[in-house]
Amino acid sequence: MKYTIRHVTTVKYASPVSLARFNVRLKPAPWPGQVLHHYALTIDPQPWTIQEEYGPWIVNRSRLFVRDPLTQLTIESKMHIEVQMPAVTDVTAPSPSVADIRKQALIHRDLSAMGPASYLFASPMALKSRTIAEWARPMLDPERSILSAGNALMHAIFTQFKYDSDATDADTPPAKSFAKKRGVCQDFAHVMIVAARAHGLPAAYVSGYLRTLPPPGKPRLIGADATHAWVVLWCGDALGWIGFDPTNDCLAKTDHIYTAMGRDYADVAPIDGVFRGGGGQTMAVSVDVAPEEEAALSAS
Repeated sequence: MKYTIRHVTTVKYASPVSLARFNVRLKPAPWPGQVLHHYALTIDPQPWTIQEEYGPWIVNRSRLFVRDPLTQLTIESKMHIEVQMPAVTDVTAPSPSVADIRKQALIHRDLSAMGPASYLFASPMALKSRTIAEWARPMLDPERSILSAGNALMHAIFTQFKYDSDATDADTPPAKSFAKKRGVCQDFAHVMIVAARAHGLPAAYVSGYLRTLPPPGKPRLIGADATHAWVVLWCGDALGWIGFDPTNDCLAKTDHIYTAMGRDYADVAPIDGVFRGGGGQTMAVSVDVAPEEEAALSAS
């Protein structure tokens, strides 16, 4: 699948702010099976400086420094990207056992951002939880295949939790959303990550986009899409990282577009930063994910 994606964030301040610094993580980082054909980032007003960086995880970061006072900032990200079907599309495919993955992860020598070591332990937002660990234990039996175990954990979250955008916010810890059994894709991903790591399985947080399909006979709403989050489990050297989407109870395939991978949401948040000033702020986000065929028809 080839997509045209447009992501617009508008931040408004009640009073002028100055000396603002923003981290923008919207340019897709290199990922197996994805090809980024074009990317453009537009900032209004233009920052004093823009510094492009890669890392420390699988993430591209643009660091903006705004020196002049402003009351509104608009960040627009546009891209053309191609997503190929992954090698693993079925959880019944042959895969190592949970016990094998535990052993492999502990002795693996790859300490890079793509290696399993960095995703074995608790992280700033994905903190340990004995309650979550015990809940997940029956699904992560050591003799079970890693794909089957990942699927069972994903399905349990999908069936036992309710999607509720009012139940949590960006800072809600996994233990709290687990107790409520409510939340959004970010919460479901964090719960799955905490559960997997508690049983020695490398699990990482992915930020990206999801192609949404309109109801039959209805047009797709422009700008109604949003960023999405899911989990990748390290399934050994042969299979690598496999995407599990607990919000939709499916493996990540060509409808999932990777932007960044990290330990949790804090590593890959699309936009964050600090500023000097006061009076409060509001943020509006519009995301449009369109197959290139639809984008071409709309432009004609």
